[in-house]
Amino acid sequence: MTTSSSGVTLTASGGTQGRTMASTAIALAVLAGIAIAAATLPDDGLRSHLSERSLPPDLAHPFGTDPLGRDMLTRTIKGLAVSLQVGLMSAGLATLLAATLGIAAALDRRLDAVIGGLIDMTLALPHLVLLVLVSFAIGGGTKGVIIAIVFSHWPGLARLVRAEVRGVLAADYVAVARRLGLSRLSVAVRHVTPHILPQALVGGILLFPHAILHEAAMTFLGFGLEPHKPAVGILLAESLRYLSAGLWWLGVLPGLALLTMVLTFERVAAGVRLTLDPRRMQE
Repeated sequence: MTTSSSGVTLTASGGTQGRTMASTAIALAVLAGIAIAAATLPDDGLRSHLSERSLPPDLAHPFGTDPLGRDMLTRTIKGLAVSLQVGLMSAGLATLLAATLGIAAALDRRLDAVIGGLIDMTLALPHLVLLVLVSFAIGGGTKGVIIAIVFSHWPGLARLVRAEVRGVLAADYVAVARRLGLSRLSVAVRHVTPHILPQALVGGILLFPHAILHEAAMTFLGFGLEPHKPAVGILLAESLRYLSAGLWWLGVLPGLALLTMVLTFERVAAGVRLTLDPRRMQE
């Protein structure tokens, strides 16, 4: 009796892919649940109820209440939804900018020098410092946070896209296409863009959790979202005044919820990467 090694490999790869798809589906369901819960939860939990101030977690208030009697579960879920919106917009714009500049740099030597200099200059600055400076210069708020995240997060992905495009341009089939008379624009549209789209997609998904964490950090420091919004960074900043009084749930539970959402989306990114690159299944 003989055993086919290729059959074992395919079976193992299929099992790994099945588990990856299942975990990715669960992660997406969790994120969709956050968005739906934020849209359906009544705003009454955001209002002050002085008779229910500083209550610890219980069945009525699983995350407890703050010193103004506001429900912390409602504030946390709506804050996570705000982080999702900001992260999605920031990561999408940063991915679009990185892909555009990365392709342009690989196709034109003069642009490559300019864009390469911008990449090196941006990467030389600490992320958080650059985020605060850009957001402060723009005026803060949601718009300032999004622009700051886009401005600070595009260089790494742009460098990756530029390297991928150069690899495609060095391929034999691209050289044949150029000899057949295809212009640079046609080569970019027909051969370069389809090749870098998966890398750009995975890169954008991986940018998403970083965007969320940086938004929370900026808001925590006072350079981020507007104070009236139920952002998680604002909840964490407010909790510092009451932790010494024993109100641990004001900071611990929103922080754990934010960490869980970020790790969940990283699980989605890992699943998408494995789906788009089946070779990783056998590693």
